[in-house]
Amino acid sequence: MATGSSWAWKPIARDALLARGYHSCDVVRGKLLLFGGLKSGELKEPPLGDVVAFDPPLLTAATVAPNSGYRRSHHDTAVLADRWLCVVGGWDGAHRVSAVCCWDTEQGQWERWAEGPSNDPPVGLSSHTCTKVSEHELRVVGREGGLRTQRRFASIYTLRVNPATKTYWYKEEESRAASRAGHSAMLLRNAGGYQLVVFGGRDSSDCEVAGRWGKGKIHVESIHAPKLTEQLSRLVGSENGSRQAPKGLRHQSCTVVGPFVVAFGGETLTKGRDTVCNDLYVYDTRCSPPSWFRFPCSDRGQKRVGHRTCLWNDKLYLVGGFGPDGKTPCPEICILEIP
Repeated sequence: MATGSSWAWKPIARDALLARGYHSCDVVRGKLLLFGGLKSGELKEPPLGDVVAFDPPLLTAATVAPNSGYRRSHHDTAVLADRWLCVVGGWDGAHRVSAVCCWDTEQGQWERWAEGPSNDPPVGLSSHTCTKVSEHELRVVGREGGLRTQRRFASIYTLRVNPATKTYWYKEEESRAASRAGHSAMLLRNAGGYQLVVFGGRDSSDCEVAGRWGKGKIHVESIHAPKLTEQLSRLVGSENGSRQAPKGLRHQSCTVVGPFVVAFGGETLTKGRDTVCNDLYVYDTRCSPPSWFRFPCSDRGQKRVGHRTCLWNDKLYLVGGFGPDGKTPCPEICILEIP
């Protein structure tokens, strides 16, 4: 068990199918679905195109879709109607793409969705974020670019999706964000409704708002996690953390848990050799303004980059990623324990 001063990542399962980084991981029908990613830190290696399902009660992993033509890494995903795993953008081994494809968990097959008539897509997206606003609307934040050039700012897109017609279309918003890649996005409640806040992916600790919606505009169910929420409240209230925001981090994990946001790991944008991190950050939105708390970890073995965290059944799961050397994929699944 990797221990911080008052928290721990407890390994619960180990399987070679889980060993990957820069993948996606989502909860669909009670299982954690991993898609794509890389098996090594070698950029010349093509991304994976398989879908792996991890069953939390049984602690088993199984391939539900073998490697296919839909290979992606550095992509992002959203789950629609607890059925479609919607894959947005990413690196396909040769290009940064903005196309949308979906794994239909009910039919057990891939679907390549078509562009709608008013589609205005980015040239390409990778290391971006895709946040679900409703069953028909996603918000994408990322630095558009092709193989050789990328913009000096991050664009903000509304991505409309229609599972019935299997179509999608992008619309670029007038507002922009600072140039970011490998950042995180968190959809947070506030007095007027919701706002999408992005952080990381650049050499600063600044948070930016990438979207605001009224109370009736967001149609996303919040995940009930009373035990973990209470544990995070106790952790933040302890004297084990410091009031410090993550600065210069990228490819960290980020999960909203009630009024808190839990971020972990990532790599620093410093020029040192030891760039992979293992700090836990908690963002507390109960106060105004919200505050970050940093909880360090002394175990080098738990350094992670390109990993994912997923909330299911009142537990936060840590899935995959590359270890301390930034090249070796981790085959473990862990859960966050706060005594």
